[in-house]
Amino acid sequence: MSQIISKPALRSLVDSLLRQGRRVIAPVQIRPNLVSYQPVRDSQQVLLEGFVRPLNSIKEIVFPRHEELFQYRVRGRQIDLLPTPMPATEQVVLAARPCDAAALPILDHVFNWDFRDAAYNRRRELTTVVTLACSEHDAHCFCTSVGSAPDDTRGSDALLLDLGDGHLEVRCVSDKGQSLFAGQTAASNRTGSAGPGPEPRADLGRVGSLLEQAFDRTEWPAWTNRCMGCGACAFGCPTCHCFDMVDEGGPTSGSRVRNWDSCQFGHFTLHASGHNPRDVQPQRQRQRIYHKFHVYPKKFGELLCTGCGNCTRNCPVSLGVLPVLEALQSAGV
Repeated sequence: MSQIISKPALRSLVDSLLRQGRRVIAPVQIRPNLVSYQPVRDSQQVLLEGFVRPLNSIKEIVFPRHEELFQYRVRGRQIDLLPTPMPATEQVVLAARPCDAAALPILDHVFNWDFRDAAYNRRRELTTVVTLACSEHDAHCFCTSVGSAPDDTRGSDALLLDLGDGHLEVRCVSDKGQSLFAGQTAASNRTGSAGPGPEPRADLGRVGSLLEQAFDRTEWPAWTNRCMGCGACAFGCPTCHCFDMVDEGGPTSGSRVRNWDSCQFGHFTLHASGHNPRDVQPQRQRQRIYHKFHVYPKKFGELLCTGCGNCTRNCPVSLGVLPVLEALQSAGV
């Protein structure tokens, strides 16, 4: 037997969570043709159909764009470091796309590699992720090319599948999911299904072999020179995690903070000497591809990509990961 919930009952659950003081993040219609994951004030803001995927990702729920690490106070020759309180608010991500949830176990590696990031891990503990299986895709989606699918449960605590009659099948994947939906569902003999995924467009085994020999290919400028270095690909990507740490404040007090950064920005690798080892945009795009499909897999055994397509979807010149992979495959060795 499956478990189902009506959409009105799901919205009632959202309102109940908000009354309990939990934070609920869900797809929200910002303006026509623009959907974004945002904290909601009430359940009516939650978008459950009519979109392919939001322009941003849920990584900012556990890895904020701007995060205070600690405060400092200067008293004469004494410097006091004041710790920032740990995250404490429980949060539920509702109706996330599977390609977003699948990024969280991938990010876990880098935030727990040589140093365990306590704030990141605390947010992960406090967060329950409920995904909504995809019923459609667009030309930018390529989840099936990276081993995923429209109903992938990786990183999810529960998966919802639209039954098409105002009800959703609920498939709980973890104890968090079971706890969230306890007493909220009804037994049924109906099961949902996701829409057909995109046709695979990249052979990752072949891509990996090509990248072993492609670093000095002369075609990199032709493949990537139209990149504007705006960083939209990285900021909308579920798995990109570059950051910078700076001090904000004055000579006597302030905060050390962590801000998102991008390897596509010209100053990202600029040395204090003035030398920049990646001083032109094709080199920076090459770094992006190698990091996702060569460096990260060799270090952690994981692709740094879930095939969401946001890099191309948000790019002002329609570049992103997939066009470069297709160009690399077409060129061959």
